[in-house]
Amino acid sequence: MDFENNDYLFNNLSILFKIFADPTRLKIIKLLCDNENLCVLDIANKLQQTQSNISHQLSILKNNNVVKFTRSKKNILYSLSDDHISQIFKIGLEHIMEKI
Repeated sequence: MDFENNDYLFNNLSILFKIFADPTRLKIIKLLCDNENLCVLDIANKLQQTQSNISHQLSILKNNNVVKFTRSKKNILYSLSDDHISQIFKIGLEHIMEKI
């Protein structure tokens, strides 16, 4: 496959990196790396943010296949969509930490 001339791949990769460009979304990803299956209220409480803001950020993450959800009785529980997301997060964090 000719990666250099594949605009579709590079556009989608750019969108993925934009998702990681928001501190609140990164905090949510970190929480979900450490605690699978959290509800909006749990995330909001842990991050000391409003449920509305967390719901908005989770919607962005869900629409871009970064998180998935399952229903458990009355709750919607969020988790990372796959292991690639935690790997991207951890590698990025390692890169930043080596400069500190």
